[in-house]
Amino acid sequence: MAFLSTLTGTIGFGMGVPFGLLLGFYFFIYSKPKFVQEPITRRVSQLDNTALLNLLHDIPLWVKCPDYERVDWLNKIIADMWPYLNKAICASIRSMTEPMFAEYVGMFQIKTIAFENLSLGTIPPDIYGFKICETNENELVLEPEVRWAGNPNIVLVVKVLTFRITIQVVDMQILVAPRVTLKPLVPTIPCFANVSVSLLKRPEIDFGLNVLGGDLMSIPGVYHIIQRTIKMQIASLYLWPQSLEIPILDPSTVAINKPVGILHVKVVRAHKLLKMDFLGTSDPYVKLNLTGESLPAKKTSIKKRNLNPVWNEKFKLVVKDPESQVLQLEVFDWDKVGTHDRLGMQFVPLKLLTANETKEFKLDLLKHTFIADPYDKKPRGNIVIELTYAPFREESIKVDGIGDVLSRKESSLDRPSENNSEVLSGAGLLSVTVQGAEDVEGLRHNNPYAVIRFRGDKKKTKKIKKTRHPLWNEEFQFMLEEPPLNDTIRIQVMSRRKGIGFHSKECLGKLDINLTDVVHNGRINTKYHLMNSKNGKIHVDIKWTIV
Repeated sequence: MAFLSTLTGTIGFGMGVPFGLLLGFYFFIYSKPKFVQEPITRRVSQLDNTALLNLLHDIPLWVKCPDYERVDWLNKIIADMWPYLNKAICASIRSMTEPMFAEYVGMFQIKTIAFENLSLGTIPPDIYGFKICETNENELVLEPEVRWAGNPNIVLVVKVLTFRITIQVVDMQILVAPRVTLKPLVPTIPCFANVSVSLLKRPEIDFGLNVLGGDLMSIPGVYHIIQRTIKMQIASLYLWPQSLEIPILDPSTVAINKPVGILHVKVVRAHKLLKMDFLGTSDPYVKLNLTGESLPAKKTSIKKRNLNPVWNEKFKLVVKDPESQVLQLEVFDWDKVGTHDRLGMQFVPLKLLTANETKEFKLDLLKHTFIADPYDKKPRGNIVIELTYAPFREESIKVDGIGDVLSRKESSLDRPSENNSEVLSGAGLLSVTVQGAEDVEGLRHNNPYAVIRFRGDKKKTKKIKKTRHPLWNEEFQFMLEEPPLNDTIRIQVMSRRKGIGFHSKECLGKLDINLTDVVHNGRINTKYHLMNSKNGKIHVDIKWTIV
């Protein structure tokens, strides 16, 4: 009898526990309270300290933080456009998920995966605060805080063998603080080429998940596991400094070529040039420049009364696109009076060169660019040149923004001794970009322009009339045989008015920048206070690129 009672008790317990759990789960899911009390509402002035502290999380950022703005007008626009945004976003979600679902069809006996209903509901998201951040880069940084307590209707149907499994997402709530960066700013509508989106903190996401009519999230432990998994996945993809890059404009239409190397040109000699002077001689010199550049052409010295001149002169030209740029050579006869006569010209595409290898060219001079001209039969002599293309090192081509600075520092940590020796020796390119100035004010006139002086060279920006906040955005380049470790560069902001007389030119401020930090860091992009100016500032971007 004892054995029989023990057996029946065990069977009863084994059947009763699952039955009780199922019955309790059913009542927990499908039972509804008969009476719901109305919440008690009070004025904020009547709340105690504990209640006020509990409300702080729901107070908009524009109330708590003075640098965030209230954007009711933007929320009104989103609310009016939400029916159309809803359809557009859902169409994008369908197009993005269809190939992902297609990969699982056929696996695990899955026949189809498709959305039965896909709608984000009638409640639009709200922007609780909007912040615009100022940076020294060529970009616009926006930081909104978005909250969405929506009523979406999202039903996903999965057919496995003969079973039809429905998965429904309900009561979704999202709190996210993204950083939206529009970069780079370009003079083409919509005036930015890419949109970069990253999250400043982990998002808060809450939703219900019904599977076959039952709320899966109500099962103990499942809710926390799903929440933690979603947050970890989103954070690994988009939490700063990770970002989602969205191209807006075609890169070819907004491409801004940056220096990628230096072309070393040695003009050796010329042979049997044309006789242009009255006495049967010529006074030749050579002009050389790269196509696609607005910089003045380089010139050799003038060889008087010589049809077979020997120069052996060296030049350096900045290369931005070695696949498309062409070296243009023109030989002229110098005349004391009048225009100089062109003796001939020739072209050398840079794609014919191999990096860091010197190549000699002996070129027959032509009358013009039309090589197959049947009327151009007159021999014009030839010219001999030596060309060497030296590309910049990969790690120093681009040092723009925090991501590139971090990657540069990581690479320098891997090879500290090697990188230090390379940085502190060897040729390179010093690029100085004068972006603009603020609060520069003269005593008599405000027509500011910037003057850059470095190692005896003097370069100027354009003059902007009648302003205290000029924007130049002009770049100047200096090719150096060694790093400018002990050099300084002087930048002056001047003002000039038309006419001749007293006080026609006036200094609005000046600045001396030590280039040691530029050599060690690769780039410095900041605003400096101008000396001899009350409130004047100037924005300068200086880069050192190693050959």
